[in-house]
Amino acid sequence: MATFNRRVSNRAAPNFNRSNPAAATTQVEQLARQLADQIIREREQAQARQRLGRIFTPFDPTDDILPNNVETVTRGLFAGDTGSLTSMYLNTNLTATQQTYFQDIYSTGDPKLTTNANAELSVAYGHFAGSGSIDLTGNLNNDTPTRAIYKQYAQILLSPNDKKFTFNGTDSDSIYILNFNRARYREKLDPGNFELTLAQLSGSMLGGLTNAAHTGSAVKLSGTNLYQSIIDDSSLTSGGSISEGGLVYNLVSGSIDNGTVIFNPAGVGPTYFGLLYPQHGIAILNADQLDKTYANGGVNFGSVTGSLIQGENATKLFKSLSGSHAITAATITGGIQSRSSEQVKSTYYFVRVKNAEYNYSNNPSFVTGSLGSLFFNTFINDPQAYITTVGLYNDRKELLATAKLSQPLLKNYTREALIKIKLDF
Repeated sequence: MATFNRRVSNRAAPNFNRSNPAAATTQVEQLARQLADQIIREREQAQARQRLGRIFTPFDPTDDILPNNVETVTRGLFAGDTGSLTSMYLNTNLTATQQTYFQDIYSTGDPKLTTNANAELSVAYGHFAGSGSIDLTGNLNNDTPTRAIYKQYAQILLSPNDKKFTFNGTDSDSIYILNFNRARYREKLDPGNFELTLAQLSGSMLGGLTNAAHTGSAVKLSGTNLYQSIIDDSSLTSGGSISEGGLVYNLVSGSIDNGTVIFNPAGVGPTYFGLLYPQHGIAILNADQLDKTYANGGVNFGSVTGSLIQGENATKLFKSLSGSHAITAATITGGIQSRSSEQVKSTYYFVRVKNAEYNYSNNPSFVTGSLGSLFFNTFINDPQAYITTVGLYNDRKELLATAKLSQPLLKNYTREALIKIKLDF
């Protein structure tokens, strides 16, 4: 059986003037006004008491929450969010078999020798027919690492009916690959902020070396301080073209130092070095172009393309990249420059703290004694608290997230606060 609580008042009943209806009406209106004023005062007092001891404040979805804001965030591609990679080290932990397929490039040191080395990218060489490497099975079926590399990247980046990479309208059997660390580039490489600098190598016929002997382990810089700088052409084609591998840009001669400039001689056009697939974090370089002399727009790579020869061509790319920083002019950074890009969806929460709210703390240091008296007597009429953290709760009062202020925020009856919280998804 339900039990009801009842408030009993000993206030005398009003004595209405029954002989004068107009006066009685006036009395009723006055009493109604008094009662309404009393109810308003009680509600205001209750609200004030509620604010004084408030723990949670619900958000107003229309005024306090701003959802689904999309921002493009870019950061340096390499360790420490730096945009340049100039010091490069090979990973000597790789087995001999692994090195026939690819080479890992690290910053800050060889992971075999240092514990703080950071994996930045892998480089590889691929050949459509399998040249430049040895058949690891011992059979003469061209089942070589370079053939596997070429087919792998063709499958990832090209349409099903397209078997070869095409550079400026010409197919190439011979390619170099730069595959950047997936955790580094996040959503994609940032077009317009990508540059490779390749130092000229000694060339296949210099020093009495035949092409077959001009392997990656034997190669060296030419000593001429010549280099090629390569950028994407997004400044000319902002949207890029769409392929099976997503967005794709041409890699052409140019520089992003001192502003994006494509080297475009009148009547000649830029030199085409390869393709950039930003959404895959992959750059494909045309080995045929790199093998040309410097005068013809190349860097004398002398890629080993003989049959059943271990060319170690990927090591050539490493030596050219790692050696470029030391020989470039003061206005050119050298090495690799790149940034990552991602679209971040954000929701903003505006936490509004009025002057009468959250002026007391439940921190044990705020009170003293067994009765919980305020530690400082001055806090009775003038409490002082510091806001350090905002907790975000669901409807079941479960803590979902916390936001830390960069510094404590003083709160008292004379101060109000507006705290903006940003959640990224």
